[in-house]
Amino acid sequence: MPVIQVHLMEGRSDSQKQAMMRRVIDAVVETLGVRPSSVRIMIHELASGHFAVAGEPRFAEHAEEGADTNGHSLSQVQVGTN
Repeated sequence: MPVIQVHLMEGRSDSQKQAMMRRVIDAVVETLGVRPSSVRIMIHELASGHFAVAGEPRFAEHAEEGADTNGHSLSQVQVGTN
């Protein structure tokens, strides 16, 4: 059973998160050959300012852009399979 953890800065809409989850499930089903019903996704939303790159805090207004001013992604995805 694949377990996907996604860490996002707060500020994305429910519809954006739902669309992301659908696409992640599609990718996992295609690449790992598992049933959609076996895929688990956990979203962890980080409060504004509770995330830093090189010691510099990042804030929710950057979440809409998908990257900080240095081009670093503000989302992290971890995949574990059992």
